[in-house]
Amino acid sequence: MRRLTRAAASGSASSNPSSVGTRNESARIAWLEEALKQIPAGARILDAGAGERRFETFCAHLDYVAQDFGQYDGKGNQVGLQMGSWDQTKLDIICDITDIPEPDASFDAIMCVEVFEHLPSPLLALKEFSRLLRSGGHLIITAPFCSLTHFAPYHFYTGFNQYFYKTHLPAYGFEIVELRENGNFFEYLAQEIRRTPEMAELYAKDRPDQLEDSALKIILRMLDRFSRQGQSSSEMLHFGHHVLAKRKR
Repeated sequence: MRRLTRAAASGSASSNPSSVGTRNESARIAWLEEALKQIPAGARILDAGAGERRFETFCAHLDYVAQDFGQYDGKGNQVGLQMGSWDQTKLDIICDITDIPEPDASFDAIMCVEVFEHLPSPLLALKEFSRLLRSGGHLIITAPFCSLTHFAPYHFYTGFNQYFYKTHLPAYGFEIVELRENGNFFEYLAQEIRRTPEMAELYAKDRPDQLEDSALKIILRMLDRFSRQGQSSSEMLHFGHHVLAKRKR
């Protein structure tokens, strides 16, 4: 098991001066903060799969309710990336995300941040969100396009592409307001290149030597150039989607 730190999650473990491959998490958080500002003050919001209530800080103007299934303990089955510790003692609702004990149309907004890959049945979660949201209510989702094994054994999908949202959100009564790709092909490769020394130490009991480390830095500079020149490469690969939708009236 490797402990999943915030730096590891965003792929920022490198001394290379370029920031290529390090913007996954920071871009997602910045988008989420702005999306939550669009929710009117006093609105009741459900943080579905809230975990440690990390994003409650962006909901000071809202009536915040945290839900999670409450079974992840930070260690999981000790396979892949794990948090090490995980505090879920402050949840408001502990239940399955597909069966939340709240009345129909009881929330003005729902956010579900980096959760879908951990759900055996994400479509059932969308169905439940549709039931819980009032007409015109906001749905905020972020999920990976491609992800490494983490929080196992509660990791069921490596990611979701744009066609997942374009197909299933309208089917469950949602209108897509924004569907934004985070990162691109070259940014994603750079993120994983930055992980190489740690993964080599963990799985190969080895690390890049001085020459190999220099080669990695050269590759990162190359990927930085390609990333700036080819943003449309996100259609092939990227970190994940940021989704803002509304419950149809």
